[in-house]
Amino acid sequence: MNEPTPITRAAAHLLCAVLWIAPLAASAQPAAPAALATADYIVALVNGEPIAASEVRARLARIDVPANAPAAQRAALPRQVLEQLIDEKVLLQSAADAGIRVEDTAVDAAEAEVARRNGLSVAQLRERLPQAGLTLAAFRANLRNELTLQRLREREEARVRVTEGDIDAYLRQHQGSTDPARTVLELAQVLIPVPEQADAEQVARARQTAEDVARRARSGEDFATLARRLSQAPEAANGGRLGLRRADRYPTLFWEAVRGARAGDIVGPLRSGAGFHVLRVVTKRDANLPEPTVTQTRVRHILLRATDEAAQRAAAARLQALRERIVSGQITFEAAAREVSEDGSAREGGALGWAAPGLFVPEFEQAMDALAPGQVSAPVPTRFGVHLIEVLERREVERSPREMREAVRALLRQQKAEEAFEEQVRELRGRAYVEYREPPQ
Repeated sequence: MNEPTPITRAAAHLLCAVLWIAPLAASAQPAAPAALATADYIVALVNGEPIAASEVRARLARIDVPANAPAAQRAALPRQVLEQLIDEKVLLQSAADAGIRVEDTAVDAAEAEVARRNGLSVAQLRERLPQAGLTLAAFRANLRNELTLQRLREREEARVRVTEGDIDAYLRQHQGSTDPARTVLELAQVLIPVPEQADAEQVARARQTAEDVARRARSGEDFATLARRLSQAPEAANGGRLGLRRADRYPTLFWEAVRGARAGDIVGPLRSGAGFHVLRVVTKRDANLPEPTVTQTRVRHILLRATDEAAQRAAAARLQALRERIVSGQITFEAAAREVSEDGSAREGGALGWAAPGLFVPEFEQAMDALAPGQVSAPVPTRFGVHLIEVLERREVERSPREMREAVRALLRQQKAEEAFEEQVRELRGRAYVEYREPPQ
């Protein structure tokens, strides 16, 4: 059952584009007349602001409850959802007190992202809102609330400090783990089979073949090529790769053999009932450490600077028109960037080079990550202005030691921000005056 998550954990997924995918799918059906006819009423007041039964029902509609879910779980859901809405309400009140405000252009961009993820235009998206039981005003209000909560969380994260000592301590704790339940492992293998009733000569020939494979692999031959040519295991066509999983989900024979090995090492031959195995350690790391490789994106952009909402709206309209010219082939992205971009990258056709995760502000990075190579985004507002973004290509690269430390820094910052955010929710909830009315149904 997809039960409602507490606001402190849900905050990691605040972009409403994700939350609204299911209700707006093409298969969505109009709301049942009985649901539309249900009378609305107040179920709680939070510092004098009401939460209506309709809000609880709308949130419940986004939860997929299996048909075989226990009755007790079903009965508890309305109260769980109400508590979540109360947490959100006190956070939104706090954001308003702090002067956090989401511009209409940011809501426009979020609406366009919802449409894109559903394979719709904005006009088509708006036509389907009634099928999900939503008015346009309610939908945009939900988007604005989600973005407000996201900014509140980002502000909390910006206050977090992670020291070099914090990073050193984390690495000492998690590097070199030999616990298979804490180790993420991917192996590739070449299997030289041995028949069940094999005689000594057959076994010796299979062993000799496996030892030759191991020698060639250690001397630098491509392991995937060796696997495709010589292995008789089902995954041979995939270069012998057995998939990324926890080490305790591999055969004990394999884990015991690679326990002290490092990524890239060749291990074996190992004898099993199936034959002789030569293993290559593709990935081996503590499950709590960042991935040893990172996806980099080669990206370029066009930036129009905007200092207020009116300027943002004008910039977005201008960039939307420019995007249509780029997509239709009337002008190249590079030429358009040289012509109109107000960023220093304009002379390079908007090129920003290869970017690792975390380099750009969240709004830019979310839009960039959603693009396939060759795609151009809709206008994306950030604190720097409004952007058009084009992804050129992506690649996987090994993290350097410095990049690994920065990845750990980001992980620790997220953990500390989560803890601080949870504490903020507890404090706000403790100070709030909550009056419960009729229980939600």
